[in-house]
Amino acid sequence: MHAPNPYAATCPTRLVLDRIADKWAVLLLGLLAEGPRRFNQLRRAIEGISQKVLSQTLKSLERDGLVTRQAFATVPVTVEYSITPLGRTLAATVDGLRLWAEAHMADVLAAQKRYDAAA
Repeated sequence: MHAPNPYAATCPTRLVLDRIADKWAVLLLGLLAEGPRRFNQLRRAIEGISQKVLSQTLKSLERDGLVTRQAFATVPVTVEYSITPLGRTLAATVDGLRLWAEAHMADVLAAQKRYDAAA
């Protein structure tokens, strides 16, 4: 097997990078790192995410082994999502991106304003 080369179009590393680059995945991992949540709790916590996108993102995270889904036999059925140990390692890594964004938000907005004014 060859060493990973994320610069090659066929490298599977790109699949993981796609997940990391998805803002919804990053936000969901951050919330689930705090503890298990039900679908509607997640939807209420993340403003702007649609039900469809939330569902798709959770399925992708589950498929990647980052999140688990557990259904409870209640009426109606209760579904809870939890972060996996693998997901926890990624959440710890991408949380630095969130912190960077929070710390440098004003700098980026100022740069955009300067760029737009010069254009």
